[in-house]
Parts: sequence; C-alpha cells; structure tokens
Amino acid sequence: MKAAILRAPRALDISTVTPPRPGPDDAVVRVGMAGLCGTDYRIWSGDRAVAYPRVMGHEFVGHVEAVGEAVTRVRVGDRVAVEPNYSCGACALCREGNRNLCLSRTAIGIDVDGCFAELVRVPARCCWPAPPSVGDADLVLTEPLAVVVRAVARSAARAGETAAVVGLGSLGLLALQVLRARGVRVLAIARSARRFALARELGAEAMHAVGDGSLERAAQALSGREGVDCVVETAGTPEAVNHALELVRPGGRVVLTGLPHAATPVTFFSVVRREVTITGSMIYQDEFAEAMRLVAEGAVLTAPLITGRFPLDDLAGAFAAHRRPESIKVAVIP
Repeated sequence: MKAAILRAPRALDISTVTPPRPGPDDAVVRVGMAGLCGTDYRIWSGDRAVAYPRVMGHEFVGHVEAVGEAVTRVRVGDRVAVEPNYSCGACALCREGNRNLCLSRTAIGIDVDGCFAELVRVPARCCWPAPPSVGDADLVLTEPLAVVVRAVARSAARAGETAAVVGLGSLGLLALQVLRARGVRVLAIARSARRFALARELGAEAMHAVGDGSLERAAQALSGREGVDCVVETAGTPEAVNHALELVRPGGRVVLTGLPHAATPVTFFSVVRREVTITGSMIYQDEFAEAMRLVAEGAVLTAPLITGRFPLDDLAGAFAAHRRPESIKVAVIP
C-alpha cells in the first residue's frame, strides 16, 4: 500500500509499505477521505515533536477492510468515521469517566501511524458506523465536530440565549452551527471579515472583526444587555482568551477549546468581580454519535468547509494549501 511517511520535519515521501494487519481487537480501515488540520501542519513543520518515521493524519472516514477475531462492533465492508484518540481504560481518570483526560491517551497520527495512507490500523472501538445517507465529505469533519459538540455542551447554552464564537476556522464555523441547532443566537468574532459571508450562511446572526470597534459593544448589541451569555473560544491564541472575557456578561460562561502555545495574560480581578465561569474543554468523550446525528439531520453542514482536495501523492500541495488565507479545511484522498 501507499503511505505518506514523515521521516523528519518537512521530509515527507510517498512510499510503498507493507499493509497493516489487525490485532485481535483491531480494524484495518481503507481511507476514503482524510482531513488535514493545524496539528498535522505543526507535526510536518517540526513545531510538534513525534517519533520518526511517522504517518500523520487523524481525521478520516473509510471502509473496514479487515477485523481481528475478537471484533464484534464493526464488520468488513462497513463505512466508518474513526475516533482518533483512545485512552488506556485502566487509570483513575479513565475509571471515573474522564477518558479524554487520560495521561496515557494514544492519538492516531501522532503517537501511532495515521490516515495519510491507503490503509490504517485502529482499535475497533474507535470505529463509528456511518449513516448510509451521508457522504464522505460530510463525515470527514466528524472528529472536529465532536470537539465542539462537547464544548457547546460544557457551555450549557440554552435556547433563547446569546453566544459568541471566537475564531472562524473549521472549529468556529462548526461551533456556531451547533449553537444555532440549540436555538442560540450567535455573534461570530474573527480577526478579519474574510469568512463573515459563510458564517452568516451557516447561521451567525451578527459578525464582528477584532480591531473594528469595541468587542463589548458588539456583544451588547446582539444580546441587548451587558454581554452574551456564553462564549466558545476556538482560536487557540492568547489574545482570544481575553477577547472572550470582553464579550461575556457578568455571570456568564466562557469555554476554551483552543490550545494557546504562549502565555495568556488575564486580569482575574474582572473574572472574580463579574463571577465569570471559565471552563476548559478537551477533545471529546462520547460525542461522536451526536456529531454524526447533527450532520445526518442537516443541522450542521460540513461540506462547505472543505476548500481543497488533494490526492495522497500531492500531500505537499495539501500542506501548502492549508496555509493559504482562504483555506478552511483541506481534504486528502488516497
């Protein structure tokens, strides 16, 4: 089979390798479509260290090619979306239900070989049977959608409330749709107006570019009060945390899903004085089924977020496209 092997930062080659064979509890999945995300780019560029050689990629949908003798969850031929993080199942965090926080969690495409290949071996428990009516382009974003399904749930957003989404990358554009599906009015916040038209098409009621006037006043204009009820931050920058705190009302909630890689200065006097709740949200636990349901029912549209498609042989071109300002989600097709 063909696989894109990263042998060192930016040293990528397409090689013919031995196809994986399933262990007793594994499935081998033939990749139909894979998504390329910022984590993949950071691994490719060397900003995130991995053990080399490594096959990257963790967002994907495909068909089950083979299963181990103990597998009952899926069968050969099933189309599946794959949950690319799995926990040890034995530590205290896993036993108490916090498997997304497991310190021994394994990430496909980071800790073990991933989906920028024709075939990939995964634990069968990570395979989620796909609704037959939903295409690969709609399901390939199941993994990031599950991230924001959890984040929105942790925000406790309710119908009739107002919310802001900070950042209009793929996570932000998905989050605003999940919030709208809950009956929440959404203010979209981004560094530029480049994606405002798409945000409006996907359900945002108002948009505001950072630096174009007061964030606080933009939140007040939408909410009709001191600020929005909750904020879902998806940008992953130190500045985005403070933007979220400017937008939220006293007594409101902020959920952080981004992972800033630099220190974030926060004036906690304001947090305490206004009794703002700040919550972290890390990947997902059991949100894959809900993510696929939202897509199958048309409540969340994912295909409009795919701005480029590349064959596996041109993975270098996919990485270049990922960095273009107009890019949202690049898909790789083995």
